[in-house]
Amino acid sequence: MTAATIAPSRSRLGVRIGLAALAVAALSAFGTPAFARGPEGIADVAEKVIDAVVNISTSQTVEAKGGGGNAMPQLPPGSPFEEFFDDFFKNRKGPGGSSKGGERGDGGPPPRKTNSLGSGFIIDTSGVVVTNNHVIADADEINVILNDGTKIKAELVGVDKKTDLAVLKFKPTKPLVAVKFGDSDKLRLGDWVVAIGNPFSLGGTVTAGIVSAKNRDISSGPYDSYIQTDASINRGNSGGPLFNLDGDVIGVNTLIISPSGGSIGIGFAVPSKTVAGVVDQLRQFGELRRGWLGVRIQSVTDEIAESLNIKPARGALVAGVDDKGPAKPAGIEPGDVVVKFDGKDVKDPKDLSRVVADTAVGKEVDVIIIRKGKEETKKVTLGRLQDPEKVQAAVKTDEPAPEKPVTQKALGLDLAALNKDLRTRYKIKESVKGVVVTNVEANSDAAEKRLSAGDVIVEVAQEAVTSGADIQKRVDQLKKDGKKSVLLLVSNADGELRFVALSVQ
Repeated sequence: MTAATIAPSRSRLGVRIGLAALAVAALSAFGTPAFARGPEGIADVAEKVIDAVVNISTSQTVEAKGGGGNAMPQLPPGSPFEEFFDDFFKNRKGPGGSSKGGERGDGGPPPRKTNSLGSGFIIDTSGVVVTNNHVIADADEINVILNDGTKIKAELVGVDKKTDLAVLKFKPTKPLVAVKFGDSDKLRLGDWVVAIGNPFSLGGTVTAGIVSAKNRDISSGPYDSYIQTDASINRGNSGGPLFNLDGDVIGVNTLIISPSGGSIGIGFAVPSKTVAGVVDQLRQFGELRRGWLGVRIQSVTDEIAESLNIKPARGALVAGVDDKGPAKPAGIEPGDVVVKFDGKDVKDPKDLSRVVADTAVGKEVDVIIIRKGKEETKKVTLGRLQDPEKVQAAVKTDEPAPEKPVTQKALGLDLAALNKDLRTRYKIKESVKGVVVTNVEANSDAAEKRLSAGDVIVEVAQEAVTSGADIQKRVDQLKKDGKKSVLLLVSNADGELRFVALSVQ
């Protein structure tokens, strides 16, 4: 029985060996198949562009922490080296425990210089280099190192933190090789790409892979639209170019996802379409001048889409309109859903943010919105987005438990008409009108949607409300109409608006 079981296996093995022999014979006759060696053009691309890729060396003076270079190493208790290092560091101290030298007069450690290395590439033979902002951020000195080892001091032309890009300028001492931008919109999934950079400070290194995904949003910034690639990208590759097989730059290698710090085949590059626009503005103005629509937007969920009669769910929901922004005089209102901007489809809020930012300041554009189930076109002349370096921290205050006012219950909420006492209790601005939430049931849909005491319901189903009875009447009518959800326009105490869809079932 054993022999009978093994015999067929041996027979199949013989067939496999025979097929393998035929395959080897075919290889010897026709050479290695293309899929085994990759595309033909990688070596040609590398040879063509390698001299345009540079290393970026920076230095920065920082305050030493914890005693700087004279700090006692942290050793586990009972370590056999503990006594040795203890004696060594004690012997380096002068009278009274002060250090013999190398420290400041106040006993603290002296400032020290740190160095870092990244990558970049030359886009103009006059000495213009593109890299990442994080490669040169806070640097006291920046140097460009050419492929032949020549080191030249560089000046910063401008940076854009939101796309993590920077432009440098240096004076060349000999003729340079420059590269040009390709069209990242033409990339397809599976296209071969070549990354060149300075991983782990090893110097010029070429790796290849494919485009794994496009338009990746990894929540690293407001304009995320990365090219994802499995070409090996590691620390030090930041700022280096990602090439197509024509030798054109189609991205700037910027981020990796890695638990170890090394490549696991998930790298991200800023697409050349974004890079080219940012670089042009940095070279021309030294800063970014982005378009501004003057609206606050949020996602259109399935519940919100159902409430607004939008099928399928799409676009960017206008939650608020800046009184001084371009959208206000154009007639755009809270509750409108932007589905197309300047001829480009808007699938979600990120799409609108990107296309508005990329549009020239002062340009008049057509904005297609959906209002109460019908499309309308608004003409808007874009303003300029101001980007002050200010971050307002939200300050939470411990508030006493509110007294129970006369309220009405609806949608899992305790609701009360706004009055002076409630405005004072919840610090609600005088400009905010509506019905205040005084309590939220713990397991309600409202709690899941993060409504909280102090929020003010301004509109229900796009109609203004002034009392809990108004809200209950609207909800009852929606139930009769067979609606599954109700759309609320909700304000916080400062007057910032957002839309929330709650179930009426």
